[in-house]
Amino acid sequence: MTKKQIIKLFGEKNIRTVWDDKEEKWYFSIVDVVGVLTDSKDPTAYWRKLKQRLKAEGNETVTNCHALKLKAADGKMRKTDVADQEQLFRLIQSIPSPKAEPFKQWMAQVASTRIDQMQDPELDIQQAVADYKRLGYSDRWINQRIKSIEVRKELTDEWKRTGVKEGFEFASLTDIITKEWSGMTTKQYKQHKGLKKENLRDNMTNLEMAFNILAEASATELSKQRDPKGYGQQKDVAKDGGSVAKVAREKLESQLGHSVISSSKASDYLPPVEDADAKELPES
Repeated sequence: MTKKQIIKLFGEKNIRTVWDDKEEKWYFSIVDVVGVLTDSKDPTAYWRKLKQRLKAEGNETVTNCHALKLKAADGKMRKTDVADQEQLFRLIQSIPSPKAEPFKQWMAQVASTRIDQMQDPELDIQQAVADYKRLGYSDRWINQRIKSIEVRKELTDEWKRTGVKEGFEFASLTDIITKEWSGMTTKQYKQHKGLKKENLRDNMTNLEMAFNILAEASATELSKQRDPKGYGQQKDVAKDGGSVAKVAREKLESQLGHSVISSSKASDYLPPVEDADAKELPES
């Protein structure tokens, strides 16, 4: 089951949401929704009391709600009560608020947009382009980033075809490719840039992105040619794919006289984000 956490916005309020690929539905943080509808200074306490009352009344919606780990204000992952669209519609009826109807319409639009994007992947790409533009990335960088998503998808599809498992094996092969061309594992690369939870590719320069694309595209083509079986054989392919980009990087660096591996990250050179909707930027 693949879940992707995204911050959606209702007005100026953050709503932590989780998209579940298997169930094809959004889950919303109930505490965040309560905070929006009630303007309570302590939405957690408000929800706790409301939940107790609804349970005492035998409300099945509360019983069926479950908890997922979401990022809290302090940056830590904490279990948080969540509800899908249908459950939230029912819960909202128990919260007197003039924002109830506008919020229902907003929630329905969130669900509709995702369904449209699933039916037409081009819409998802268009949304990503718009989000990157709002963050201040250049058109050239955006074009490369979208291409990197396409190349990455082709590579992971090839891994799946040859029996590589998602999770640890995907991460391990990615590390092999990254270390071979850049000299660092993904974790070391992020540390080099001073990143924590941020997406590494979203913080690469144009040149770094170009070499990463070359490495992953090379690994894909080599895999198609050699047809390796499983993770063990794919490790050699990953190393060879990364080495193609390594040779190209070293040749360019010999001409430039300096490394193309940069310690800079996006926040160092992008302007402050004024449009809060940019928080919805998806990871790939």
